[in-house]
Amino acid sequence: MKSQPMVSVLLAATILLSACAHTHHTEGIQAERDNARLAPFDIIHTKISIEGNTAVFHMVVSSNAGTSKPAATGKLAGSSVFSYVWPTTLDSYEAGFEHDAGILALAVTAHPDFDDTPLFDENGDGNLNNDGNVWHSHWVVLQPNERCGKGALGVVDIPEGAKPRLPKTWPGLSILLDSPGWEPTFSSETVEVRVAFDDIGVINTAGFDGVTAGLRVNQSVHAPLLCVVDVKDIASGDLSLPGKVNR
Repeated sequence: MKSQPMVSVLLAATILLSACAHTHHTEGIQAERDNARLAPFDIIHTKISIEGNTAVFHMVVSSNAGTSKPAATGKLAGSSVFSYVWPTTLDSYEAGFEHDAGILALAVTAHPDFDDTPLFDENGDGNLNNDGNVWHSHWVVLQPNERCGKGALGVVDIPEGAKPRLPKTWPGLSILLDSPGWEPTFSSETVEVRVAFDDIGVINTAGFDGVTAGLRVNQSVHAPLLCVVDVKDIASGDLSLPGKVNR
């Protein structure tokens, strides 16, 4: 579970990015309509529900979920990432990172200019396809980072020479990112990801939120490597992570 100081810092950083009023309920978060500029990123509702040992991450937008992707630039530096994100209060350790490394979030992303498939051949077929241009899933660890901009968040960088605990499907980038291979599904207004847990109990008491956002790779391809630069919508309005898992 995230510590209260980290959540407080997160709130202070992100409240600058959104001032809209939303409502939330015990089973997910009902968001205000038409907050985002683009319908595919305008969150209507988000929830996490449990089916056996699987957590189903669910988000509904105004229309055409997944139809908008970044334009390819042909280079890594300055390239963009579009994302549907569920920030949680889960301890980052549960996804294979160190304890309390930052805010653990499940993200569905598309980014045509770089590959972040895992170094580990999870299918055992010797085929490591570049999935950057198709929607795919990640665990990411976020922290407020003023180098990304005032009040902005960034994916946590791995300092040169550091050897933190990392998931076996870490893709080799110098950030706290996992490429677990869970395939998102899109249907009209809905995006879902089904995530299996060895111990589903770890998510029972988790808080969460829903975010749609754009990220950008630093022009120097150096720390910070990946910053959140365009928050399109926040389900709760203030990233207070009020969602409760539907058990």
